[in-house]
Amino acid sequence: MNLGNRKNGPGKNIVGSIRDRVKFEQGPPVLYPFKKPSENDQDKDGSAAGEAEAPAEIPAEAPAAAPVKEPEAAGPDALKSLSDLSAARIASARKALTKERREMIRMVLRTVIAGFFAILFLMPIVLTITNSLMTVSEINANYGVIFAKKNGVRVFISQTVNLKFIPDIISFSQYFKVLVMSPEYLMKFWNSVFYTVPIVLFQLAIASLASYGFARYRGRVREVIFFAYIILMLMPYQVTLVPNFLVSSWLRIIDTRWAIWLPGFFSPFAVYMLTKYMRRIPKSIYEAAEIDGAGEWQIFTKICLPNCKGGLASIAILLFIDYWNMVEQPLILLSDEQMHPLSVFLSKINTGEISLAFAVAVIYMVLPMMVFLYGEESLVEGIVYQGGIKE
Repeated sequence: MNLGNRKNGPGKNIVGSIRDRVKFEQGPPVLYPFKKPSENDQDKDGSAAGEAEAPAEIPAEAPAAAPVKEPEAAGPDALKSLSDLSAARIASARKALTKERREMIRMVLRTVIAGFFAILFLMPIVLTITNSLMTVSEINANYGVIFAKKNGVRVFISQTVNLKFIPDIISFSQYFKVLVMSPEYLMKFWNSVFYTVPIVLFQLAIASLASYGFARYRGRVREVIFFAYIILMLMPYQVTLVPNFLVSSWLRIIDTRWAIWLPGFFSPFAVYMLTKYMRRIPKSIYEAAEIDGAGEWQIFTKICLPNCKGGLASIAILLFIDYWNMVEQPLILLSDEQMHPLSVFLSKINTGEISLAFAVAVIYMVLPMMVFLYGEESLVEGIVYQGGIKE
């Protein structure tokens, strides 16, 4: 077969096409001539792919391929570090669990202790309420030994008092006698109200004005007067009882309600508490009100009193409980027993009134308990107040 001339004949095209076909069948051109062929690069027939011929010269611009670092097998040090890490995590988890258990045990112990003392403090109240529902004979049988007398003189108690929380027979005869059959006990109750409520109201009114003066303006004379208030407040009432009696006698108000009211109106306790409360109000608020054109009365009523609601409420509750339980003042300043409050009757229980004592005590506790429960939040707020107004 004549293939023709190699240079100019048609054979040249045939040879070129055959060479191109052979190159195509060997495989596609290698795109990355510097990468070594992998063992997994095999064709469908299982034969290795055609290796591309490396160029004769590597261009200077092409950077050399970085050697691939094969991962090292995990040695004993790596296993030890993993085990130490796991042990540390387990130890921390156990420590956290132990701490949580300790906190839970502490909380349970605190709850138990608080519950024990709460029950211990509530026992007299519960005992009074339950015994007020007993009959007269049962009360005398349980507590009559306390008031035993011989020839008009109380004798030594040799028997044990029987404290009972559950009555044998529930009876309301004591309440019926106190509220219906014996109006004198209701009169004593209303005497306590008439003495206590005006003292609380007027003492708060007078103390708020005096405290505003002490808190708003400072000076040597005012500090001396305020120090005198503190000294009078620290003195017990028994110390000032004789001067009060002398002054009341000079004013000719002995055996009148004014002998109880006037010393209570000007008591220094509320002045001291409100002064400390008002001094926590920043001066910048007063200065801003003055710049806006507010007068002293407007500053007192619009700024000072609204910011002292918690203090006023807490002081009112404390004053009410204090003067509701007063005993010495009526005994010394009032000779007429019809004017005595109910607290004096409870302090002078005799043998013939044992059955009525529990019912009267329950009636006596109702109003203070209602006041305390209604104003508990205000009482706590006023006591723990630490300056809620910021500049």
